Amino acid sequence: MFKIVVIALLGLVVASLFGALGFLVRDQGRGERVAKALTLRISLSLLLFAVLAAGFFFGLIYPR
Repeated sequence: MFKIVVIALLGLVVASLFGALGFLVRDQGRGERVAKALTLRISLSLLLFAVLAAGFFFGLIYPR
């Protein structure tokens, strides 16, 4: 279950990155959609980091 959450968050981060690239190409850098998509990517990355840290803290994952 934990692996699925981590993989889903990682997939959302990558999808947001490619979405920002698409907005950059379509809007030619003049719109706000690129900044919003990249802000979403940063937020998702921070959430992923928090989930990984919580998993380590609660013993769901461990270093090898």
